[in-house]
Amino acid sequence: MSDLQEGDGADGRRPAVRRIASRVVYENPWMVVREDEIERLDGSRGIYGVVDKPDFVLVVPEENGGFHMVEEYRYPIGRRTWNFPQGSAPGRAHVEPLELARRELAEETGFTAGRLRRIGYLNCAHGTSGQGFTVFHATDLTPGEPDREVEEQDMRQRWVSRAEFRELVATGRITDDSTLAAYALLAIAAG
Repeated sequence: MSDLQEGDGADGRRPAVRRIASRVVYENPWMVVREDEIERLDGSRGIYGVVDKPDFVLVVPEENGGFHMVEEYRYPIGRRTWNFPQGSAPGRAHVEPLELARRELAEETGFTAGRLRRIGYLNCAHGTSGQGFTVFHATDLTPGEPDREVEEQDMRQRWVSRAEFRELVATGRITDDSTLAAYALLAIAAG
């Protein structure tokens, strides 16, 4: 929970929405769903549903003018899509982002990175969750064997050129907002 939710706004004024009370309505090893009683600036009250999930990492493994990507079935949308390797620690545990990035890259692709550079931090679904993600750019890659979690048993991995990446976006094969946001951060970092 950020200080802004508990105290003053960034400009020293009261935040536009203040939490009065909170209750957990659902919890599992990956998330907590809570319902907050809130008060707005005008004093009116209401409720706000929040999904608490730990921050995750996303790794952009770049090699030979393209990227190593993974594809898997995404149950909530009912289809397979491509994305950059990403994930959080099991059981909502906190793991330092750099360590987690190395772990996720190796688990999902088998690669280890000789160079792993942080290129940014973003929030995702900030209308319903405080979850965010740290983006890393991985280069100087050494191949190895993936060690995927049971939930990733259908995962595929392959290298795609930048042109094919753009085509996968245009044809709806990449719809992951975190992957697209990471690609934008990478382009900004490149100047």
